[in-house]
Amino acid sequence: MADNIARVFADAIATDPTRPLLTWYDDATGERTELSGATLANWVAKTANLLVDEVAVDPGDVAGVLLPPHWQSAAVLLGCWSAGLTVTDTPGDVAVLFTATARVAEAEAWPAGERYVLALDPFALPMRQVPAGFADYVSEVRAHGDHFSPYAKGGPGDAELLARASARATELGITPGDRLLIDTAAYPDPVDWLLAPLTTRSTTVLCANLDQSTLPTRTTTERVTHPLT
Repeated sequence: MADNIARVFADAIATDPTRPLLTWYDDATGERTELSGATLANWVAKTANLLVDEVAVDPGDVAGVLLPPHWQSAAVLLGCWSAGLTVTDTPGDVAVLFTATARVAEAEAWPAGERYVLALDPFALPMRQVPAGFADYVSEVRAHGDHFSPYAKGGPGDAELLARASARATELGITPGDRLLIDTAAYPDPVDWLLAPLTTRSTTVLCANLDQSTLPTRTTTERVTHPLT
């Protein structure tokens, strides 16, 4: 296995960057978004460039991430790790903070140099009203470059996270090449819904507010080989 998260992500999409890597459903709203490895890599690169060029982070800096499982959360997390950052959801002094709109009040208690808010719109539309003290992640990230060269050495927490992800993949019975269906309510930890699939080069169907009645049809339609519900 590669020794940093950015390399694990690159290896996971190298064989076929055009295949669906992460598909997002929200059964409460009817949303569906599908990202290929290449498309997600574009969002990851833009996020890493935003962090380096706009926030001026250094490897080893800490990013606060208050986001639920979501395709945009994957871009933020992988962007942070590509820039060599440590990611935390524990309140403290951080160089940059990313939060969902539902957690803005909570995020205001965090000391942070730069703050970005995500509406988690299914089409990544800009926010019409941005909370005071925050910048709209979607609006800001689009202005940045589509390519980013991750640091050769991973962030300080990469080795531990990858070890946990590999162990979780084994515990959850994930095998290389699986097409996973993951209930986000049951598996909210990014080690489970993001990193464990990447370490096994699996693809993922993330489902929020999962309607159990849809499982048989969705499993067939999405060619799921391993449901985690």
